[in-house]
Amino acid sequence: MYLPYNKNLFLKARKLRNNSTPEENKLWYQYLAKFYVRFVRQKPIDNYILDFYCPEKKIGIELDGSQHYTEKGIEYDKIRTDILNAYNITIIRFTNEQVRKNFEQVCEHIESIVKHTTNRKRI
Repeated sequence: MYLPYNKNLFLKARKLRNNSTPEENKLWYQYLAKFYVRFVRQKPIDNYILDFYCPEKKIGIELDGSQHYTEKGIEYDKIRTDILNAYNITIIRFTNEQVRKNFEQVCEHIESIVKHTTNRKRI
């Protein structure tokens, strides 16, 4: 299934890939880049950019910094997640602190979600 995206986000996604946070770099280079199913970084979908996305399993991974824990940030993330869920995308969220301090548990959680998510065929 084709996932629509705002073409104006393409260059922003590229800039985000080139200026990743230390936590995004850690998760990418120490785990997801060599994962047994393909993940991509900074994937535009609809009017949003997912930090990481697995097209085969339709799983999005978001790493959240402090701006996500304000009242406005929480509401924005809820709306965003609801819209992405409408495309049958499962969203997994981790804090930057979880990636820094509990990296193995983050990786184990991703592994568990991927293993228990039914393969989704592209149409």
